[in-house]
Amino acid sequence: MDTPASKPSAAPRRTVFVVDDHPLMRESLAALLDRQTDLRVCGQAGDSATAYAEIVRLQPEIVVVDLSLPGESGLELIKKLQTIARVPRALVLSMHDEAFFAERALRAGARGYVMKHETTDKVIEAVRQVLKGELYVSGALASRFARTLAGGKGRLDLPSVDRLSDRELEVFRLMGRGFETRRVAEELHLSIKTVQAHAANIKDKLGLDNATELLREAVRWVEHEYFR
Repeated sequence: MDTPASKPSAAPRRTVFVVDDHPLMRESLAALLDRQTDLRVCGQAGDSATAYAEIVRLQPEIVVVDLSLPGESGLELIKKLQTIARVPRALVLSMHDEAFFAERALRAGARGYVMKHETTDKVIEAVRQVLKGELYVSGALASRFARTLAGGKGRLDLPSVDRLSDRELEVFRLMGRGFETRRVAEELHLSIKTVQAHAANIKDKLGLDNATELLREAVRWVEHEYFR
């Protein structure tokens, strides 16, 4: 007697880890991704240290990470993930303008960058594309990369803040949001002296004469990033 042919087993769902410091955003994103038939959220975290430990333990295939996190930034987390035995693909999902942060994220090891104002379909598309081993950036940024390569430049011609290190940019951003030195230190888990040293380096790199000019430029930069 013939036995009925067995149905082919469904492809295993690809594992995703979500990192965002806003619980509502994190849980909404996790729920969205978990509803997809080909994706499964295996974990989530609201800060870099917890995320790193859980990612090492759970070994997800892709990490969707915000840049603004308590303590170490998302950029620092992405860099650290490049050193573990099974490096997950990383996709940045952030409110920060891609014109300032996308190239930094890609240099850190990310495979894609999506702005939070994009549709949910775009976010899911980005996750799937990165899981395929491809790079995901917006059409505007892809065109910018193409123009840069066509012009023979080795890097994007970014604004002057491109001269800042990733940590200096974090300090500059928090200063622009009105954080005093002590609070910047607390947010980034640094000493006050270290923050002051970063501020001095920022001032020198941007050609600013004093702390007042530094604060004014930081505020202008943040306003440009968020409200342009």
